[in-house]
Amino acid sequence: MLSLAACGGGGGKGSGDGKGKETQQGKEQSAAAVSISPKSGATGVDTSGALKVNVARGKLTEVTVKDAKGAAVPGSITGGGASWTPATHLTASTKYTVHAVAKDSEGREAAEDSTFTTLTPKNTFLGYFTPEDGSTVGVGMPFSVNFTRGITSPQAVEKAIRIRTEPAVDVEGHWFGNDRLDFRPEKYWKAGTKVTVDLNLDGVEGRDGVYGKQHKTIKFTIGRNQVSVVDAKKHTMKVTQDGKVIKTIPVTTGKPGYDTWNGQMVITEKLAVTRMNGETVGYGGEYDIKDVPHAMRLTTSGTFLHGNYWGGDAFGNYNASHGCVGLSDVRGGSDGSTPAAWMFDHSIIGDVVVVKNADDRTVSPDNGLNGWNMSWADWKK
Repeated sequence: MLSLAACGGGGGKGSGDGKGKETQQGKEQSAAAVSISPKSGATGVDTSGALKVNVARGKLTEVTVKDAKGAAVPGSITGGGASWTPATHLTASTKYTVHAVAKDSEGREAAEDSTFTTLTPKNTFLGYFTPEDGSTVGVGMPFSVNFTRGITSPQAVEKAIRIRTEPAVDVEGHWFGNDRLDFRPEKYWKAGTKVTVDLNLDGVEGRDGVYGKQHKTIKFTIGRNQVSVVDAKKHTMKVTQDGKVIKTIPVTTGKPGYDTWNGQMVITEKLAVTRMNGETVGYGGEYDIKDVPHAMRLTTSGTFLHGNYWGGDAFGNYNASHGCVGLSDVRGGSDGSTPAAWMFDHSIIGDVVVVKNADDRTVSPDNGLNGWNMSWADWKK
């Protein structure tokens, strides 16, 4: 611990030569003794828990910590002026300077300065996030991060992700396993909300000896409010915007034994044409359709809202799919007037599709971005 009390007076810029130099007013040297940890010149300093500033026989009045680029580290003086601690972790492989000032009971100042460099990690992790920076998304879109390494210090990682919104709304995080963290408000986002995410993972020890190496700011905007409700018994889908039905579309959902999930599902991907193969979802060789038009993904496991050109008269009449929600379409999706084409053109990533009255359970919250199927109390646990 470096503990050389500098001379007071004249701005407190004493040389710290230990000779007890007097102030410009001829007063005794300050009794306050400032100590900074780690010691000046230290290298390989841990990014969390190592930086501390303390004072004996006095109270801290100013502590400034900056990196080589001049960016300040936030922190607070506590213990009635006895100590200062940073409010966040430090960045890895970074040189920091510390300047601390304290006063003794007579008002005489003492100052201390220090420099140190944080560790360079051998093992690192990243977070792959959605939605993309600058995007406009639907009201059901959470901010979701998938980590490249399993996290064993979830509180440290979650603390390093700050979410700000306009207008302000409480946003909470929820972990799915140890490698995925989603954030959402209690209810769907309000249309027009602007969301800013500070992903400050650089230097966070996510697991023993494994540190984040990422610092990004992501901004996205919530578009109009569109929620579509599929009734598997009535074979219809009512598309609502701002709570008003703008279109009712005949659909077909999962046939017996292949029932569609119930629950709230978020569109995570839009594909003008895609291949759907039963092998990929555990249905063997039951189907292999190479040109499914206007497909929008609802679950990771393979539930889509998509165009269907082979369904005959099923739409609005009976359920004939292998679990997807099918809308009438033409092969190749070239006809823009079909129900599927209309739905595709009027949907964005993050829109919500709610399925009800299907003969299956509610979709798992982690099967896609479908955390809306958890209560707010459970989400915050």
